Amino acid sequence: MHIVVCIKQVPDSAQIRVHPVTNTIMRQGVPTIINPYDLFALEEALRLRDRLGGEVTVLTMGPPTAEDSLRKALTYGADRAVLLTDRFFAGSDTLATSFALASAIGKIAETFGAPDIIFAGKQTIDGDTAQVGPGIAKRLDLLQLTYVSKIGAVDPDSRRIEVERRAEGGTQVLATRLPCLVTMLEGSNEMRRGTMADALRAARAEIVTWSAKDAGIEDITKCGLRGSPTVVKRVFAPAARSEKATQIEIKPTGRETADDLIAALFTRLPKLEAELIANQTA
Repeated sequence: MHIVVCIKQVPDSAQIRVHPVTNTIMRQGVPTIINPYDLFALEEALRLRDRLGGEVTVLTMGPPTAEDSLRKALTYGADRAVLLTDRFFAGSDTLATSFALASAIGKIAETFGAPDIIFAGKQTIDGDTAQVGPGIAKRLDLLQLTYVSKIGAVDPDSRRIEVERRAEGGTQVLATRLPCLVTMLEGSNEMRRGTMADALRAARAEIVTWSAKDAGIEDITKCGLRGSPTVVKRVFAPAARSEKATQIEIKPTGRETADDLIAALFTRLPKLEAELIANQTA
């Protein structure tokens, strides 16, 4: 099997700051990581490769520094890494990004063989749109399985895959044919530790680097800012709340502790009880 995993290098969300004057995200000096949701996709791809054989190709679009994330993916056991980088991609929104990645996957199919499954994380922590995976599937005319929590049976001979998908009110068990695109949920697996052999291989591996032209993209107007209808009007940090948290002390009285706490809350917030009653009777 040939499996392609789309990953993204993102700023570490724990260290992101917003500029107090321009209200834009300050990326300078912020360390980058592989989008955490993409790691669940990568691990699932590696598990399928280990079970069924084949190759895992990792793909990302970004600046030349995104090579660091690709090498990290190689240390986990990926077989090949492709970096799509070009100044024409700067400022891409989800529409332009899905176009560029779909074009690169088409080039991967020509160069290394058509993928049987394309994996991606359900979303990225810097955009949170969950649009790129489905956008790639639409552009490549692939069946898509989103918000997948577990990969079940996969039969390369009959070209069939079965998955569990999280949905409102429960879990759906779905089956479809290959090739397809799968977006993985958080908590679906645990990322393995890379071996020393993979770490050494990753350090000396050649990263396949493609420009827009190399990926076969002829219409540059569909890339970057020119191909991005989305406009971010403003990014801002929420204002700090003026009121401070207060501590309520009660004396434990066994099973009545919860009742005592509720009574203390209603005493401190006299309007709360009326609002709760009104909501229940509405």
